[in-house]
Amino acid sequence: MAFAYLNLGSYVIAFVSLALAVVAPSVQAHVAVFDEYWTQRQANALRQTLESYDPNPLNVTNHFNYHAALAMETTGADNGPRRELGQVKSGQKSRGGRFRSLNAIDRCWRGDKNWANNRKKLADCVLGFGLKTTGGKNGPIYVVTDASDDDLLAPKPGTLRHAVTRDRPLWIIFARTMVIKLQQELMITNDKTIDGRGVSVYITGGAGFTLQFVKNVIIHNIHIKFIKRGLGGLIRDSEQHFGLRTISDGDGINIFGASNIWIDHVSMRNCSDGMIDAIMGSTAITISNSHFTDHEEVMLFGAKNGDDFDKKMQITVAFNHFGKRLDQRMPRVRYGMVHVVNNDYTHWEMYAIGGNMNPTIISQGNRFIAPPKEDCKQVTKREYTPYPEWKSWNWQSERDYFLNGAYFVQSGKSNAWSSTPKNPIPKEFTIRPQPGTKVRSLTKDAGTLDCRPGKSC
Repeated sequence: MAFAYLNLGSYVIAFVSLALAVVAPSVQAHVAVFDEYWTQRQANALRQTLESYDPNPLNVTNHFNYHAALAMETTGADNGPRRELGQVKSGQKSRGGRFRSLNAIDRCWRGDKNWANNRKKLADCVLGFGLKTTGGKNGPIYVVTDASDDDLLAPKPGTLRHAVTRDRPLWIIFARTMVIKLQQELMITNDKTIDGRGVSVYITGGAGFTLQFVKNVIIHNIHIKFIKRGLGGLIRDSEQHFGLRTISDGDGINIFGASNIWIDHVSMRNCSDGMIDAIMGSTAITISNSHFTDHEEVMLFGAKNGDDFDKKMQITVAFNHFGKRLDQRMPRVRYGMVHVVNNDYTHWEMYAIGGNMNPTIISQGNRFIAPPKEDCKQVTKREYTPYPEWKSWNWQSERDYFLNGAYFVQSGKSNAWSSTPKNPIPKEFTIRPQPGTKVRSLTKDAGTLDCRPGKSC
């Protein structure tokens, strides 16, 4: 059994070729033959996870809340942020019309009438833990002209499968409105942006997206619905490699050992398994401005109790609308840290936010509207864990807005979730989140947008 070692600072990770005894078999994630190619991709991904992990998450949450407040300040919509920001650079102009109330991410690009000729501006707009994601910004535009998905080994040029398996950065757009039924899971490679603005793109009736051991991917303005399990088989997973895959789970978007991922303005409903799963050391992720409906288990962050590498997981969930006919897991977390900020939770059946294995959950400025059932009004759920154990977990709520009897059970100590930064921000200058009372405005355009060239989006 051959071993290869990576010395990553204070980490030494041993990788086992083919058998992968250290993390097998679950790490193989539908790879029927874990060959040298996949062993190297895994090694690269684990290295990227360690590099992308931020040891000072308080700086990230403060940065997000600063820009959220600044966006409100520059619209003139509220005087509150002025007091919190202290000093805001002068000379910022306020735009009128419906763009006055845009959230901090949307305000970065949506007011530009020339967005269709300046698409890559979007890559400068991400906030949260996925801040460094640039997708295909450094590559050319690739236009998808063919909605078919007939050849899994030699994808036809002009198809989405051909685009995402190229071994170079690409900004992928669509020539027209398309309904794409994926025959098997779509294996997306590094440095890609899938940009559905200007048309309507539906991924429906077939398999979903898989981001396995990759980095730097943006998925924007796409409908994903009625996703089914793929039967597996030989599938191309990069320009130079194809391999045998087993049956896929039926996730809408499966993020597996991936980092620097941004999912924005996606509309999702009815997937066979989860809508979005982020597992096996995935980190540096932002999920924003999206709309979720008609599903039982929405988001799973961390798949198994034994996957303690998910302690490096850091995810921002912001400006989303969790809508009608949702049940639970918005998200459900093992290990890691999740910043849940300025989301609108209008529906759930069991609970909204849950987890086990001591995850850190920071809930800031969300709106929670509880269901009618009296025993389902608690926002939070600690699963399979007794109180003496979970009472020390850091689950904090700040400026959340609770309606219809909703309530959040906090635990741990306030601010104990972040190690002291090297350049700590004095407490009096820490930016508070936008309050949950503003969430309806901040999330009013969650989901796909009807963008048209020549007009502000």
